[in-house]
Amino acid sequence: MSRPRPEPVQVVKQRRDAVLNALVSHIPYFQFMGFQFDRRGDEITAIMPYRDDLIGNPMLPALHGGASAAFLEATAVIVLSWSMLWEDMESGVLSLEELEGGNLPRLPKTIDFSIDYLRSGLPRDSYARAKVNRSGRRYASVFVEAWQDQHARPFVQATGHFLMPQRDKGVV
Repeated sequence: MSRPRPEPVQVVKQRRDAVLNALVSHIPYFQFMGFQFDRRGDEITAIMPYRDDLIGNPMLPALHGGASAAFLEATAVIVLSWSMLWEDMESGVLSLEELEGGNLPRLPKTIDFSIDYLRSGLPRDSYARAKVNRSGRRYASVFVEAWQDQHARPFVQATGHFLMPQRDKGVV
């Protein structure tokens, strides 16, 4: 008995990147803020490229706390959505054509979001990663942290709780 041949690695990578881009590109606020998302395997790193208009205190200078908070919340929402899409995308239930055609999944809704500002954000690029602590049918808990030069020295972190969208017909 023979197994079906797996898809070529490049085809899998292109499909995963295209699904992530389709998910992110339909949220205008992310384009406004300049947020970018890089995927390596199933791990997503969010990037907030430095811009002068992100400075909140020009005397230090330091990133605006609202920009940092929005960056963390966006990272949490995308990572949660990605984790919901992963199984459907890999099993073939959800196709790239559906996503690119505007058939996007509903996003998780924020219940609460608690932010810890650990130090001033410097005027340079910022990076963030989220870890889903718990994700059920109705509720999810996520931890997010952002850093600039060293991953071991985050400048802001947050914990968020989200209301998960109901799944319809096997698709988010």
